[in-house]
Amino acid sequence: MDHKQQIEMVRRFRENVVGTGAALQPSASFAIQRQEVIIPTSAGDTRVLVYTPESALPNSLPVYINMHGGGFILGKAEMDDPWCRLIAHRAGCVVINVDYLLAPEHRFPTAVHECYDVAKWVHEHPESFSINSAIMAIGGHSAGGNLAAAVCLLNQQSGSELPIVLQIIDYAPLDLAMDPALKPSFEEAIPAEMAKIFNSMYLASADDAHSPLASPVYAEALQGLPEALVITAGKDSLAEEGSAYAAKLQQNGVKVLHKQYEGAAHGFTHYGDLAVAEDAWHLISDKLKEAFSKGQQG
Repeated sequence: MDHKQQIEMVRRFRENVVGTGAALQPSASFAIQRQEVIIPTSAGDTRVLVYTPESALPNSLPVYINMHGGGFILGKAEMDDPWCRLIAHRAGCVVINVDYLLAPEHRFPTAVHECYDVAKWVHEHPESFSINSAIMAIGGHSAGGNLAAAVCLLNQQSGSELPIVLQIIDYAPLDLAMDPALKPSFEEAIPAEMAKIFNSMYLASADDAHSPLASPVYAEALQGLPEALVITAGKDSLAEEGSAYAAKLQQNGVKVLHKQYEGAAHGFTHYGDLAVAEDAWHLISDKLKEAFSKGQQG
């Protein structure tokens, strides 16, 4: 399949993707202000959604940067809108929800560097968001979790210039080099053929799949990375690589909380059982609050 054919296929995917209205919604509403901001990055102007608790004092709150899922080729920031509101309220932080560029129009490593540039710009311009940018966290769901892990690795390579206190890796693909057909198979999982299409559209070459910024499980120097919350789903073909990355982080001295939701499928935080989804979102926001508190004390 050539590039033109890939773009046509993904156009059809995007036309048929389930709308955000069908997704789960939190059981409560929150007093959160949302605004749209454009941030300059190496990939051009990047749109972000910014969520601020209405009770926030100027320059007081830490910041969490969120990336949505969608296999690197689908999705938009609005997918996570209701849950970014929950996180801003429950964790007491400003949330920056990134509408990053998608493949195959923009292949690896465009989105990695774009998300890193967003984090760097936010850190350097705290007055634009009335935040305390000395305390940052980053995370994402599915492909967004991959990007979060990659941004932390890229930050490490850049001398850890960003003060990231926590990375959140939520049922993420972390090994794009392994044939999806060789990964555990479940009726509820993303079909292997679909996963192959996603990977082939994101990566420009087979060699890219072995880059730690595409497949974090291949990273060798993990010492000094931020504390991690790794969430996996028991009926997800990606659970094993999530567990493997959590173990590898721990072996390299990184503090890790790994929680697997047995019986849950890929994407369970957005579609499925609301009680289970909210448990995961509460874990995410509570872990953020804990990490922010430690950062303020330090």
